Amino acid sequence: VQLVESGGGLVQAGGSLRLSCAASGRTFSSYAMGWFRQAPGKEREFVAAITWNSGGTYYADSVKGRFTISRDNAENTVYLQMNSLKPEDMAVYYCAADFSLSRLTRSIGDYWGQGTQVTVSS
Repeated sequence: VQLVESGGGLVQAGGSLRLSCAASGRTFSSYAMGWFRQAPGKEREFVAAITWNSGGTYYADSVKGRFTISRDNAENTVYLQMNSLKPEDMAVYYCAADFSLSRLTRSIGDYWGQGTQVTVSS
């Protein structure tokens, strides 16, 4: 599975962005998908994950109520809608695929994208 993130950019605090992760290769719909982020000098952290059939979604406490993960298996794409952005959300955002949702929630994934930068100005 090859993953390519897009949609990052510069936004003011309180604004919104929607990230996309386009997948190609093996069967996208078989995988749980997750979003992660890594700020400078910090470890990569889990943000959100979604089951293969969108039957379940999971979020880090820091983004609950502000971020929404979704997927379109027909388009081989997973999204992260980010609202009410804060300066502390600034990071490189990555998507990942794995057969195990549990592994994703522990920041473990079989396939990773290259990341997209999100910058939030205060």
